[in-house]
Amino acid sequence: MAAGRVEKNVVVGIAYRLTLDDGTEVDSTDERGPMEYLHGHGNLIPGLERALEGCEVGAELAVSFPPHEGYGPHDPARMVEVTRGQLGFEPELGTVVAARLPDGREQHLLIAAVDGDRVTLDGNHPLAGRTLNFEVRVDSLREASAAELAAETVENQPV
Repeated sequence: MAAGRVEKNVVVGIAYRLTLDDGTEVDSTDERGPMEYLHGHGNLIPGLERALEGCEVGAELAVSFPPHEGYGPHDPARMVEVTRGQLGFEPELGTVVAARLPDGREQHLLIAAVDGDRVTLDGNHPLAGRTLNFEVRVDSLREASAAELAAETVENQPV
């Protein structure tokens, strides 16, 4: 039985274009083709997942989401200052570095500022604090496999 609408546990294929309020394009599926995700498992930003709920193949939406429906507000507590010596390499503005958290998880941090011996690292998502504007089209719907349901994701999942 084929899935007829976007709902929990359905694999949804979408084509989209993501821009910021100033018109800057952040991401698009134009060159790589539609992206699939497992609906209802938090695999998209909250606002977009809610907006797609109930849509059928061919549905097209133009929607905007404030930070709290996207990647959240920019959190100053996720900024950390270290010294050049703590990094173990010469820092370059805009470089993303990986750090191991006490619980063993890996955290990606952006080198946001370099001022003499001080280096500011930003652990916020790069789109935190930004309004996100999507043009999105539902290209496909299918039932999820048992493996996808167990993993709560599909292979061609967004980062």
